[in-house]
Parts: sequence; C-alpha cells; structure tokens
Amino acid sequence: MIHHIDIEEFIELAKTSPIFDVRSPGEYMHAHIPGAYSLPLFNDEERKIVGTAYKQQSREDAIKIGLDLYGVKMRDMVEEVERIIAERNPDTNDYTRRKDHKVLVHCWRGGMRSAGVSWLLDLYGFKVYMLNGGYKAYRNWALQQFSKEYPLTIIGGYTGSGKTELLQELEWNNEQVIDLEAIAKHKGSAFGGFDAVQPSQEMFENELALALSNLSKENTGNKRIWVEDESQRVGLINLPNAFYKSLISAPLFFLDVPFEERLNWIVQGYGKYSTEQLINAIVRIKKRLGGQDTKNAIYALVENDHSSCFAILLKYYDKYYSKGLVERQKAGVPVCTIKTNSVDAVVNCGLLLSSHMEDRILTNE
Repeated sequence: MIHHIDIEEFIELAKTSPIFDVRSPGEYMHAHIPGAYSLPLFNDEERKIVGTAYKQQSREDAIKIGLDLYGVKMRDMVEEVERIIAERNPDTNDYTRRKDHKVLVHCWRGGMRSAGVSWLLDLYGFKVYMLNGGYKAYRNWALQQFSKEYPLTIIGGYTGSGKTELLQELEWNNEQVIDLEAIAKHKGSAFGGFDAVQPSQEMFENELALALSNLSKENTGNKRIWVEDESQRVGLINLPNAFYKSLISAPLFFLDVPFEERLNWIVQGYGKYSTEQLINAIVRIKKRLGGQDTKNAIYALVENDHSSCFAILLKYYDKYYSKGLVERQKAGVPVCTIKTNSVDAVVNCGLLLSSHMEDRILTNE
C-alpha cells in the first residue's frame, strides 16, 4: 500500500527515513530537498524525449515511451534503494530492509514519475510514502518558513572578530545556532568564496528553511537562535527578504575586538591563499575601495606584506560595518557592545553568555 502524505508529515518522516528524488539529475543538481538521494526515473535526455512526446503527440504515447525507458531500469533502482538502506542500517538483514523500513518518494508535482517508482518499491516490499504535490510542495513550504517569527539573537563585530568560531563554540555549549555562511558556503566578503562552490539560490533557501523549521520545532522554551550578522547578499546568495528583515531588527551583541588582534586573525586566515586569488578579490571591490587604496593593497601583496594589505582592507570593511551599525541603533534595535581583548571563541562565548551581558541587552545599554 502506498501512503500519500502532505509536506509536514513528509518532513517529519524524513528525520528517520530516506528520501528518494525521482526527478532528472539536472533537476536534482539545481536544488533538492536537503538529504534526499537522487533516484532518477529518467535522465535529462530521456525526460526531454518523454516531455516532447507528451506535448506533440499524446499522453498515451509519452507513457509508452516512458515504460520502454523505465522497464530496463527497474532492477537497478530497487537495488540502489536496498544499497542506501543497507548503508544507513548496517545491522539489519535483507528481509528487514524491505519490510521494516519506510522510504519517501517524490517527483516535481507528485505525478506519474513518483507514482511509477512508488508502485515498484511498494511491489518489492518497501513501506512507501509519496509526497502529495511533490518537490513543488516542499518549495512552497520552504518559502513560508521565512515569514515566521523566530527568537533570533545576532552576533555582530567588525571583520576578523572570530564570529564564525564563536557560533561554533555556542553550539558546543548547547545553544541553538544557524550558520548562514556555512549554508551559503561563503564567508560573506569579496574574499569569502575561495574554499567552496556556492549552492544555487534555491538550494540555499531549501537548506535554510529546513534548519529554521527544525530549530523552531525543538524550541519549546522559546530559546533564542544565534545568527551571525550578515549583509543581505552572501557571495552570490541573497537572504530571503522577510528573513533578512527579521535579522536586522533582532537584538545584537557587538564584539569590540582591537584592530591589531583582528588584523593578526585575518592574516593567519587569509594569508594562505595565493597572491592571484587575493588580487582578484581586491579588484572586485576596487570601485568602493578607491583607486589609491586598491593600488596600495595590491602593491603590499606583491611585496609579500600581507599585514599592510589587510590593514587597508580592514579599514574599508570597518567603515561600512560602522555605517550599518549606526543605522540599526537609530532604528531602535537593541545593541550590546562587548569589549574583549582577543578573538578567542571560548573566552568570548563566556562573555556572551554571562548574565550581566544578558541584562544589558534588554536595557539597550
């Protein structure tokens, strides 16, 4: 028996059961439900052939072509599902893998592709749950998450204050955390995209929506969610408008770290990259940095003087962050400045969580 379920039940079951996305590889690569496995009924070219037949010939002709393509894949698809379940549950036997494990299936809109694969997996003996509305239902659900209210608390500070490491320390201390830069795979500045390829905008939204939903459901005591202060654009990714408005209006803890400490931190973190990578990043902000500072920063790099180069860049980023901070305060956003002598995440986490600081942010001191 195939169970047809709505998105809320689907997401809940996905915490313990595998999701199989039967859309084409191209659709999956663009964006998918976080954690889903790709189990394409058709590859990209086959999907195009079937779709063309549906539009130009008839529904029946398209189905027949689809059956020709699908028939030879049935065994491989069943075995792929078995393999994934075996990896997830190494202590279960073959019979138990089929009879006692739920599998979640979806296509684009909950149509023939997911129906066909669900039929096969049900026939074989899996407990199959098919998503009503398919991936489109997930997208609608994801976009709705950004308009909800969350108990956000923001960690601010000039570039080089160790905010990302502080988030990690907070999480280690059982605080709830959303790491936007980790989801976006970008550190937020012109220099933040050296280590990874960013996801699509849609995939970022899918990941963020699920993270917010999971924390919200676990957050029975209205426990705050820590988020690093970000501009609306993180590399090539844009934070959803509604979520960004919530972020810039939430209480903010501002880490006031001495310039030299931040400079040393930046030199250690970014000095490992090639001169070419760093120069290309500087050129991207040339218009805002100014011709002379751009020239001086690049010259310092060529001379292997990373400290002088990053000092110029830090002053540039400090100026723009200060402007945003002033605008926040003018808008009445609670801001608590925490003076600290280092970027040590353990030390700063202790300061952040102290009762004295919590009292101060409530009175906007």
